[in-house]
Amino acid sequence: MQASRPPTARPPARVGLLAAVAALVCAAGTTALPPSAAADEVPVGSGGYTQGLPAGAPGASDLNGSPIAPKVTPEFDGPAPTNEWWSSLIFQRYPDNPYGENLFAHPLAFHAREGGLELGYPEDHRIVGDGLKYEYPAVADLTMGVEGLSSPDTRVADNGDWTVTPHWEGGGRSLDVTIGQGLPFAYADTAGGDAQVTFSGAPDVWHEDGSVVGASVDGRHYALFAPSDTAWTRSGDTFTAATGADGYYSVAALPSRSDLDTFAPYAYSFVTDSRVEYDYAEADATLTSTYRLTTEPREGTEDGTLTALYPHQWRAATTPVTDLAYASPRGEMRVVEGASFTTKLTTQGVMPSLPTVDSADHDRMRALIDEVLAEEAHFPSPGDTYWDGKALGRLAQLVPIADSIGHTEARDELLALVKGRLEAWLSPGGDRGFHYDDRWGTMLGYPDSFGAATELNDHDFHYGYFVSAAAVVARYDTAWAAEDAWGGMVRLLIRDVAETDPDNDMFPRLRSFSPYAGHGWASGHAGFAAGNNQESSSEGMHFAAATALFGSLTGDEQIRDLGVYLHTTQASTVARYWQNHGGDAFPDDYTHDIAAMVWGDGADYRIWWDGGAEEHYGINYLPITAGSLYLGHDPEHAGRLHQSLVDRLGREPEIWRDVHWAHLALSDGPRALEHFERQWADYEPEAGESKPHTYQWVSTLAEVGTVDVSVTADTAHYAVFDDGGERTHTAFNPGGAPITVTFSDGVELTVEPRSVASTTGEGGGGDDPGDPGDPGDGTVGDGTFHLTPTSLSGSPDDAAGEITVASAGGTNQDGRPPQDRVVLTADGLTGTHTGGSTAFALPVDSGTGVGNAVQARVSYDLDGDGTDDRVETYRYFATNDLDGWEQYTHGQGLAGEEGSLGDMNGGSVRVELWSALGGDSSAVRTGTEDGATVTIPFSD
Repeated sequence: MQASRPPTARPPARVGLLAAVAALVCAAGTTALPPSAAADEVPVGSGGYTQGLPAGAPGASDLNGSPIAPKVTPEFDGPAPTNEWWSSLIFQRYPDNPYGENLFAHPLAFHAREGGLELGYPEDHRIVGDGLKYEYPAVADLTMGVEGLSSPDTRVADNGDWTVTPHWEGGGRSLDVTIGQGLPFAYADTAGGDAQVTFSGAPDVWHEDGSVVGASVDGRHYALFAPSDTAWTRSGDTFTAATGADGYYSVAALPSRSDLDTFAPYAYSFVTDSRVEYDYAEADATLTSTYRLTTEPREGTEDGTLTALYPHQWRAATTPVTDLAYASPRGEMRVVEGASFTTKLTTQGVMPSLPTVDSADHDRMRALIDEVLAEEAHFPSPGDTYWDGKALGRLAQLVPIADSIGHTEARDELLALVKGRLEAWLSPGGDRGFHYDDRWGTMLGYPDSFGAATELNDHDFHYGYFVSAAAVVARYDTAWAAEDAWGGMVRLLIRDVAETDPDNDMFPRLRSFSPYAGHGWASGHAGFAAGNNQESSSEGMHFAAATALFGSLTGDEQIRDLGVYLHTTQASTVARYWQNHGGDAFPDDYTHDIAAMVWGDGADYRIWWDGGAEEHYGINYLPITAGSLYLGHDPEHAGRLHQSLVDRLGREPEIWRDVHWAHLALSDGPRALEHFERQWADYEPEAGESKPHTYQWVSTLAEVGTVDVSVTADTAHYAVFDDGGERTHTAFNPGGAPITVTFSDGVELTVEPRSVASTTGEGGGGDDPGDPGDPGDGTVGDGTFHLTPTSLSGSPDDAAGEITVASAGGTNQDGRPPQDRVVLTADGLTGTHTGGSTAFALPVDSGTGVGNAVQARVSYDLDGDGTDDRVETYRYFATNDLDGWEQYTHGQGLAGEEGSLGDMNGGSVRVELWSALGGDSSAVRTGTEDGATVTIPFSD
């Protein structure tokens, strides 16, 4: 949170809108805006949003509350980016400052002024704020300009993923300078006047050779490059080059004077764009990211440039790194040559929930869940995008826990609460909902909080709770999350935060994530002398995890991969830049073990409100979900952080104690469980937490141990734990058919659809609640189950229906069930083996199709450990080419069998149907007393 903390329907075309609105900005920078058009509802599936803001509701505003438009040139194309390191250029927070604030690009810092762009290299830090912050303050060693330039404002002409081109115009002159994170160069295009560089004081000129000047200010070294046929001339502290009506030049900060010859070849290779490309290889558990610059030679043929990499980048780089280096607030930056560089990271998996262990007191867990359900108010009143979001997350986290202990009534009640509130937010026309602001290309939720609407702050923090809750619903009700149901609106929220298409005309690309920095920025306007800031990195990670899960659960690999990219990349920066993991990010004289807030110019132990030490640490832990396991990727480091908090307090945490117990459990589960057991009856949970969730978390980690990152898996959703050398393997299957997950240590784990499987504990399934097929009490009755379109049921559907079995596509699939097979399950079953055999009666019909055959397989997992103990594959049934039902039974005989049967305790039975032969689909009749059944040889 920032500043004040305690493929869907499109809007009307936006071509030229930003330029038209920008023309209303007066010289002083204030903006007179026409009133928004009448609010029109735009349907998106079952929900929708309003085009235009609610009557009287503020949108993006300056410090005085006046509405503002993006500060861009008429040529600027696309929705306006915000939440960038350079956002104060485009979002005018202060009516009397049309130029923006300090810009920290690293290694360089900039500040736009009337006459051009101040530039400096902040290589030295200082400790400020009574020792609570370290900063590399902006320095202005020189100003890049055009002779005679006097501009009334600075506007954005263009931008890439981490580069921006501000524009100045006035007095018949204009200037465009392209700058970016990691760039030691600044590239200027001029018009109407000669190039001009003015130093802030008398420079020490150590190289002067026509078009190239080398000079130092206070020991910092710079090179000026004019066109090769144009010489610099000096007058006092100002250098001018006769570039004429249309010219160019560049300025570079050098690590040392001796590096001039290394930089000179790239002086005329101007950067025009920046893009990150990522590739997630699920089978190999790797994320490969390529950071690519587009360059244009202004003379000669040299392309590419020199780029300074942050520590999280150069330590993971597969591209050779040079010996050139710069200082920065994130640690030493190392330089690569060329137009791109590539990094490779291991993906550690994103889980939706932890398994529940047998050693936990399930009766107590059930009672604690019931206490939550019995609360008078489950949501705040009136509620806003943040606090309603936290309430949604709190309830949603309990759904898989209730499911894992068989408390299906509570599971369904929790789901109903979450669905109801989500649907209220995702529908237009109510007292809460989302509204599209086409001036800024953003989705705004009202009621809002923490400047989410007026300053465009924190969208990933707020909307991550909605996406996370929607992912939980999708696990148990896939139809709810379909694009033409409620999933379309959820995708819009994801796209508002992290649109990936650079040509999209509705949202800017990656609004709330800075791909070069490797994390997000909270402030939409960045109107601070210290640059932009990010406080709750953990809420940014929460959005990433939720995005990965929602993508997987809805079968959208693009969204899944986006979430994995965001989660994996940020995990590599959070521990380093907020927690000093590795020990080389914080200066030696910064005496704190954590930074609660990272700034453009440094980092600060303080937060946005007057909180205590528990909140300074905890703001970068919450909310605790299974996506928070990254906080324990190095258990020893996590343990040191908890101990440093205890040492600072002189006691164990008392504020947000449940959040800190959960964090402690990542390094010492038994100790965390001990704290909970002593205090569980009396403590007050953090606003987004609950006692049953904390109990399940600490009790599970007390048994399974700490996260083991040495083992990976061939799925996006897994985790491995180690307890004294004994590993627990867990995985989640978001799909509709069983999968086998293979871990890098050779362990294989069968995972049922939308379920968590674990070698320790129960994970909870994903059957749609309310299906008549839910066994409910866990008994097998007389062993007869009815097939429904979604599950195996203890009773038939009320009305006749059909299950469609997809065509074999003309191939032979005898004994080889394809990916699109029908999979129906019943879980949590306990019964005694009668000694008999499986029986089934399946009314099937292939219409007039010729040469079709339906095949069945029945599998038993007797103890619910995710591994099949008995698998029976039956010979296929060849259907005739006449309309009408035929009976496929177990009498066809077994084509293959593996394993043996025994008593069932918390086990499951699974029926799979597919076409072994043929080119037409087939149907299986369900419902009524003549529908399909399978009878298993078990009794209560």
